[in-house]
Amino acid sequence: MAILNEQQLHNLAMNIVGKDLKNQGYEFLAVNSKLKKNPQFVALRDKKLHFVVVRAITYPNDPQDFDTTLLTKMKNHADKYNAKTFYAGVGLAHIKSYERPVDSEDDYVVNYSGLKEI
Repeated sequence: MAILNEQQLHNLAMNIVGKDLKNQGYEFLAVNSKLKKNPQFVALRDKKLHFVVVRAITYPNDPQDFDTTLLTKMKNHADKYNAKTFYAGVGLAHIKSYERPVDSEDDYVVNYSGLKEI
């Protein structure tokens, strides 16, 4: 069993959000999967620029809670480019027991309710 580290959890969350964005018709201009580098996605939809900050959140933390300071800073940055800013929190938990860490051998539960405009 290999427990997923912070970067691997982040990559998993990025894949979940990336598929959602693609399904909604977003065109990716830039994708940044490095931890602590924001935004993770810079994308176009309907000729409008969008910045998306993605966070992988493990149980028992709430994926809807976000760092207000970070997202205010990101929104101010996006405003300079006339872009919309979104937060995408992806809750991840081990399928058999939420208290167990997510690992590479077992399934996991996803708690993702879509983009939240900032």
